Amino acid sequence: MRRLGLLRERLVTEHLDAMLVTGLPNVRYLTRFSGSNAIVVLTASEAVLLTDFRYKTQARNECPPSVRVRIESASLWTGVWQTLAELGAQTVGFETAHLTHRDFQRLLEQGDRFHWRATSDFVEALRIRKDPDEVALIREAGRVATDALERTIACVRPGLTELAVCGILERNLRDAGSEAHPFPPIVAAGPRSALPHARASNEVILTGDILLLDFGATVGGYCSDITRTFVVGAASQRQREVFEVVRAAQELAIDGLRAGMTGKEGDALARGWIEAQGLGGEFGHGLGHGIGLEVHEAPRLSRMAEDSLPEGSVVTIEPGVYVPEWGGVRIEDDVLVTATGAELLTGFSRDFTTLGA
Repeated sequence: MRRLGLLRERLVTEHLDAMLVTGLPNVRYLTRFSGSNAIVVLTASEAVLLTDFRYKTQARNECPPSVRVRIESASLWTGVWQTLAELGAQTVGFETAHLTHRDFQRLLEQGDRFHWRATSDFVEALRIRKDPDEVALIREAGRVATDALERTIACVRPGLTELAVCGILERNLRDAGSEAHPFPPIVAAGPRSALPHARASNEVILTGDILLLDFGATVGGYCSDITRTFVVGAASQRQREVFEVVRAAQELAIDGLRAGMTGKEGDALARGWIEAQGLGGEFGHGLGHGIGLEVHEAPRLSRMAEDSLPEGSVVTIEPGVYVPEWGGVRIEDDVLVTATGAELLTGFSRDFTTLGA
């Protein structure tokens, strides 16, 4: 696999004999294995996936021929020590972001024959640029999400609780083909829509409430992440005005985004407009984040993101305005970053919409 080759090149530049990959999204990226218990040992000549009996058939079906599957009857770590010794590894890298303190102690105590070196984001750096198959899966996850949204908003009416709407949305996501919920859907009405990461509650949705829905779908392990904001029943002029500020900010960002820009420059495309409308203080989070096997991954778009956005990355564009005790508006879509612009991967209407009174 090309991905294994790229990681092997990094091992050479870092003077490592082997790499221990323990983060499950990284394991899946390198081997296609989607189980919940696995470690990969990678050297210049071999890639070994260690898992347990539950995944014996699954691992052999999912992993390509370039990955040797090793089924461990006891601890995976016993297999790690044996595999590293068999492959003659001495200096071994490990993922600092994906190793618990308990497992780090294993390295020092049970794996003391090896020299351990901390590594950071070796696999994550490869995952930033999506290949066409990955983009296709994210696009399909976006289609599933928007299909579920269309079905859900047809059911919204005053008197339902946020939790009831969340349940309808989750069922529709499954019916539309989502393998899982990449994160608990956010359903927030009225003043609670000003909470950027609100949890659905037993609050009753009232006529005139803002209703914010933030959710995603998963297809082939890849995520989508979209947000739409509605008004239930008749809308006020202020609701329409704030919505239009956010909609225009998102449009400016989508139209202006290019590969090679820094995340900070991308963020400024939307933030400058919102600030010019006197609402900059109500836009407190970054403009977006990468998306793929995880719903939040590199690269980032924020006021502090100095790294460039590479061609082939997929990011969210999600400006928002949140006014305490009043409500919030956020509009979010997923885009593919190209040399000439940003290609939308999610296609639900961004027009101001009121739902059944």
